Amino acid sequence: MHALKTLVESPRFESAIMLLIVVNAITLGLETSETVMARFGPLLMAVDKIILAVFVAELVAKIIVYRLDFFRNPWRIFDLVVVGIALFPATGAFSVLRALRVLRVLRLVSGVPSLRKVVGGLLGALPGMGSIMLLLLLVFYVFSVMATQLFGSRFAEWFGTVGASAYTLFQIMTLESWSMGIVRPVMEAYPWAWAFFIPFIACTTFTVLNLFIGVVVAAMQAEHDAATAIERETIHNEQTMMMEEMRTLRAEMQTLREGLKSAN
Repeated sequence: MHALKTLVESPRFESAIMLLIVVNAITLGLETSETVMARFGPLLMAVDKIILAVFVAELVAKIIVYRLDFFRNPWRIFDLVVVGIALFPATGAFSVLRALRVLRVLRLVSGVPSLRKVVGGLLGALPGMGSIMLLLLLVFYVFSVMATQLFGSRFAEWFGTVGASAYTLFQIMTLESWSMGIVRPVMEAYPWAWAFFIPFIACTTFTVLNLFIGVVVAAMQAEHDAATAIERETIHNEQTMMMEEMRTLRAEMQTLREGLKSAN
């Protein structure tokens, strides 16, 4: 058991798994090419099965080593789910799972500490992002109702219903063909329409979306600060232990000297 634990926790083993993940990502991409599959299809499928077998063996080894503690680590559970999807038959009703095999590439996230910090920061930003999303939905609803009432009669395809207006405003928010494709044609019928669309872009693209960025950056900084604090605490504990060991060693040496003096 100790030898198995040493193996699965060794840096070389983790590096080998990371390398297999990269190779698997390349093979899954090559499988989308009909030309490559015509020439190397059996080889690519064999490599995919071998790598999947290694992943399964890795997870089984970690379950044996960590037992119930395996399921207390969210990253290990993530690896288990991602690899488990590939074990389902990719035929019939489960044919869609064949496309999900590429999710194995996401195991790189659990294997690279810097990526784990980024994902942790994004997860930490979810509560704040939820509040901003609610604000964005309210802004969209207000502007969608207004756009339907103002432009729906002349531009039913874009603003005929609240849903159509919301979709059109979403396109405008992304700044994709917003001026020449939508706003200028509307301004030919309603010259004052710029007074509606420009405040909308200012409220959404330049304000609310930047709030998303601010929340994510703040959450990632908090994640970095927490990781730094843990590292500092670990270093401090190690230094404290070393100092205690040095004091104990000095006391033992002093006792030994006094004993030698008494013997002489």
